[in-house]
Amino acid sequence: MTNTELLTRDAAHLIHPLHDPHTQQLARVWVKGQGAQLTDADGREFIDGLSGLWNVIVGHGRQELAEAAATQAATLAYASGYAGSSNQPAIELAEQLAALTYPSINKFFFTSGGGEATESSIKMARAYWKLKGRPKKTKVISRIEGYHGVTLAAMSATGLSSYWPLFEPRVPGFIHIPSPYPYRYEAPSGVSQGLAAANELEQAILREGADSVAMFLAEPVQGAGGVIVPQDDYFPRIREICNRYDVLLVADEVITGFGRTGLLFALKHWNIEPDIVQFAKAITSGYIPFGGIGINDTIAESLTDGHRPWMHAYTYSAHPVGCAVALRNLKIIEDEDLLGQCTNKGSRLLSALMESLGDHPHVGEIRGKGLMCAVELVADRSTKESFPSNAKVGARVHQEAVRRGLFSRIKADTYLLAPTAVITDDQLDRCVEILTESIHTILG
Repeated sequence: MTNTELLTRDAAHLIHPLHDPHTQQLARVWVKGQGAQLTDADGREFIDGLSGLWNVIVGHGRQELAEAAATQAATLAYASGYAGSSNQPAIELAEQLAALTYPSINKFFFTSGGGEATESSIKMARAYWKLKGRPKKTKVISRIEGYHGVTLAAMSATGLSSYWPLFEPRVPGFIHIPSPYPYRYEAPSGVSQGLAAANELEQAILREGADSVAMFLAEPVQGAGGVIVPQDDYFPRIREICNRYDVLLVADEVITGFGRTGLLFALKHWNIEPDIVQFAKAITSGYIPFGGIGINDTIAESLTDGHRPWMHAYTYSAHPVGCAVALRNLKIIEDEDLLGQCTNKGSRLLSALMESLGDHPHVGEIRGKGLMCAVELVADRSTKESFPSNAKVGARVHQEAVRRGLFSRIKADTYLLAPTAVITDDQLDRCVEILTESIHTILG
């Protein structure tokens, strides 16, 4: 059937994530993926500019992952991961992650995705402080422009206000501080941007009372909020503040984990370790829903010594097929040096965007880290003034790019790019050409 015919059937029965009937009228119905390309129901080919949703890092159509899933499903498709039960792929995956993540993190709880990972971090942090005899430490501090999922507690941590209105009241005990956002954060005179932005955390802890704050939740690079790369002095100062006030530092590496920024985990860029790390997306390259959290040895010891069960559970935790796909996916990441590919191709993409669009009067900033980049469009480059929201500049640029064969996402008037690590140089260059042509069409 044609794309249009399938969309008619779609409209009759499907409710979509971020459901918007108007947007869905312009949707593509995908029928095939190969490498960095997607094919729609009309047979048109598009470059997948965002690796699905940041997750398909090894590319579409990998037979190794399909075979790993089929083999495991034929052997043991499902077994409970509850206490009293386990399976070999889950054990092997936890062992591998202990060797790959931060040195102090050696135990793991598996989920079906990133939102569940956020929920698990919050409940782990609260449980830890209760087991340590500090039950009032329950509050979560996160950041404006941060994205941590949309289940109710995760949505309350998410700092993108457009996700809130239809679902409020939010869960109490969630506080947001400003993002370090180098393009827009205004630091007091005499203080570096990074230190000033980090000090927002200390001020929030003191306002709320350190005895009430359980954790600080942050993406190393804010993804859905616009690919916001922090200053180099930001996270080292954050780690100092968390240590001083006994606040757990939770790294949301759902987007950055497993190579996107050029390292397996992105806080390593700044030589610090979190207390909890949460992951999903690229651990299976999206071939099966999967995620989890890793906890440091101190937190793990509290669970062992607490003499109380940790009453948190998902039916599909430690799913054997998910674990088997994750194990095979990690081998691909290592064997094909996808970390190096993300570093080199990210540098190529950022340089090409700078060369092609760096002087455009409506391009405010081009930024990135590894193979995740963003182009922020503004009404006035000299003042950084944004376009009025009703101008829908970002949405119009996006539709122009789709018309030319590039499919990605926007955050307001910021165009996001995070293609698969196996994208070819020619495809990368074509991404830049299409985005440049689209911006010229809409903005001159």
